[in-house]
Amino acid sequence: MNVPICRCLLIVFSTLASMTVQAADNRLTTAERDAGWKLLFDGKSFDGWMTSDSKPSRRPIEQSAINPHRCGAYMMVHKQMWTDFRLKLDFKISPKCNSGIFFRTWTLKKIGGNDVGFNGLEIAIDDTRTAGYHDTGALYDLVKPSRNAMKPAGEWNHMELTCRGQLVRVVVNGIEVQKTDLGRFDKKNVRPDGTPHKFPFAFKDHPRRGHIGLQDHGSDCWFKNIKLLDLSKRPKRSGTEPNRK
Repeated sequence: MNVPICRCLLIVFSTLASMTVQAADNRLTTAERDAGWKLLFDGKSFDGWMTSDSKPSRRPIEQSAINPHRCGAYMMVHKQMWTDFRLKLDFKISPKCNSGIFFRTWTLKKIGGNDVGFNGLEIAIDDTRTAGYHDTGALYDLVKPSRNAMKPAGEWNHMELTCRGQLVRVVVNGIEVQKTDLGRFDKKNVRPDGTPHKFPFAFKDHPRRGHIGLQDHGSDCWFKNIKLLDLSKRPKRSGTEPNRK
């Protein structure tokens, strides 16, 4: 077979593979379904979703994805509350984007004049290349990511978040960037290393049950393929919980 024909066939197969991946968006694979994963967003409707003001989104679905920017509230939240879980999703940001994924948001009521974001924890998403307390993969203002593994603005990223007991683990594009024991945060406004953070809470006592939310912080950011595996009734395996002494 000559080279031009080989190249043509390669292009065709690559195109078909790409179409197959796109066709699988917002669907569970057979393996995921058998393992007990739940599809939280079908790419067509906001079934199961509302704003943090408990109202419908003002922004329609775009690119078979949820864009929380200008949704009408601080964030889009899933109506069901979760305790221990694995969450995986794809996200794409716009240039200079500032957003985040909230979890264990235990109430949607504003408390003490703070926004509803103070009621949960956040994995930061930002259009930066650094790895600080507010950069992608950070446990916002609490723990830096080990590195910034995000792709440039305009490209799709994959994130996985695991919450089990006090353990929070974050993987961005296949790279573990966060593994944190919230039990070490036993003082208000202070990290385990003694440096200050903005939250007037000891996070070891933070409620473990809450909403998952997609933040509107003034920038376009798209989320799709949002899937969750409920771990609350599954036996813990060795190594999934931090040691207690």
